[in-house]
Amino acid sequence: MFSRFFIERPIFAAVLSILLVLAGLVSMRVLPVEQYPAITPVQVTVSATYPGADSKTLADSVAAPIEAQINGVDNMLYMTSTSSSTGQLTLTVYFALDTDPDIAQVQVQNRVNLALPTLPEAVTQQGVSVQKKSATIMMLLAITAGGDRYSAEYVANYANVYVLDALKRVPGAGQAQIMGVPDQAMRIWMNPDRMASLGITTSDIANAVNQQNALFGAGQIGQQPNAAPVQLSFPVVTQGQFTDPHQYEKIILRASQDGSAIVRVGDVARAEVGLRQYIVDTRLNDAPATFIAIYQQPGANGLAVSAAVRQTMAQMKTRFPEGIDYAIALDTNDFVRLSIEEVIHTLAEAMVLVVLVVYLFLQSLRTTLICAVAIVVALVATFGGMLALGFSINLLTLFGLILAIGMVVDDAIVVVENVERIMHADHLAPKEATIKAMSEIGSSLVAVVLVMASVFVPAAFLPGTTGQLYKQFAITIVVSVGISGLVALTLTPAMCALLLKHNPPPQRGFFAWFNALIDRLTAGFGHAVELVIKR
Repeated sequence: MFSRFFIERPIFAAVLSILLVLAGLVSMRVLPVEQYPAITPVQVTVSATYPGADSKTLADSVAAPIEAQINGVDNMLYMTSTSSSTGQLTLTVYFALDTDPDIAQVQVQNRVNLALPTLPEAVTQQGVSVQKKSATIMMLLAITAGGDRYSAEYVANYANVYVLDALKRVPGAGQAQIMGVPDQAMRIWMNPDRMASLGITTSDIANAVNQQNALFGAGQIGQQPNAAPVQLSFPVVTQGQFTDPHQYEKIILRASQDGSAIVRVGDVARAEVGLRQYIVDTRLNDAPATFIAIYQQPGANGLAVSAAVRQTMAQMKTRFPEGIDYAIALDTNDFVRLSIEEVIHTLAEAMVLVVLVVYLFLQSLRTTLICAVAIVVALVATFGGMLALGFSINLLTLFGLILAIGMVVDDAIVVVENVERIMHADHLAPKEATIKAMSEIGSSLVAVVLVMASVFVPAAFLPGTTGQLYKQFAITIVVSVGISGLVALTLTPAMCALLLKHNPPPQRGFFAWFNALIDRLTAGFGHAVELVIKR
């Protein structure tokens, strides 16, 4: 008999359960925490910029070639694209739920590379990015500046250079990005009238800036080969790229052969430092602010990522320039944290109620202790199964654990009640009574576990989003019930053989009155059933 091995070796049974509990505790710390399981398709986003193009031009010259190449990639469900009048293209490709996000990103990147030669040169110069990211924003940070000391461009650049890089290093927050285009650039504002009078075109200005504001490798003085020995060689350093607006305004556009007539950029335009593109205006409480959106990476613990981001920002605030501050405008983990706390409170209350009900009916602290231990072992060890199956700690899995409390205690109650019945009826010692009881109900316990599992397992095979939503809920219950069956066959009989003692039923007091009431209700229910059957 399977259970007899553990009845005669209670230490082995205890060690087995302790290992299950330790595995559950370790898994509990590494499991990702989120509000709901991942029920949305895997998404890969392609972003491109065509400066100065309208939405139709962008859709025809950029979106269409990329869509034609991406269409038909493995496991793709569908794709959507948005072409804005500001020259911004956002194309999102949706994949099946079981698709590896990394593989999907690589496949999309390969298809985009095939489309690059057909795209306008201005688009390829700006670059086409391919990223995998979550569908929704996890956190939204706002970098603000009080007063008029700092301009909005300065704040955006500070957030881009210092804050964003620090946030990307936070585990699980690598997909953070600034809303809008925070990159600084030298903007040249042209005067059409002056350009027309001097015969200057925008291409002339662009070519002049590219040619006269470039970095060149000028070689070295004394570089080999040389006819005579050389003691030292010196690299030739040319002028660096321009950083001052006046340097751009001095760029020569046209000059006569004798140098008497020179047309510079400053004659037909003015230069100033600004943002590369002005497409988003972000404000917090009607004051200019730079927003940083943080997306939770797949498999990351949302609560841990939120805490790490808050800690990082608190440390960085000590190094902020005077007048610059930050605010957490949105943190979806606040609701997740409150929801999980409520579920945990419900879980604790359910355990207390189950233990009280067990004590009320069994009327023995020893039997109640055995049942309570079985509940704890089954529930905690379930987290190990959740980790092995790739689940997360979310509202559905925790709700499954709450529902499983009443199920996992059933097996332990069946064992202790049968042992006490045999001890009372056959006047056997606890160990012998436990061996006899397990020989009678061992197969029944296995059957009970299989029947309960058969109720919930079909829910895991539901297709689509509905199946993905209820899969973790159903399988969590199945895992907990399966572990409770194992505990009922190993630890529970071992504890019964060691702890149980035969106590006669109480003859007075509350429990005597309660037992008499239950007996009368049982007899009345029996008569009612008999009457219904006769009629």
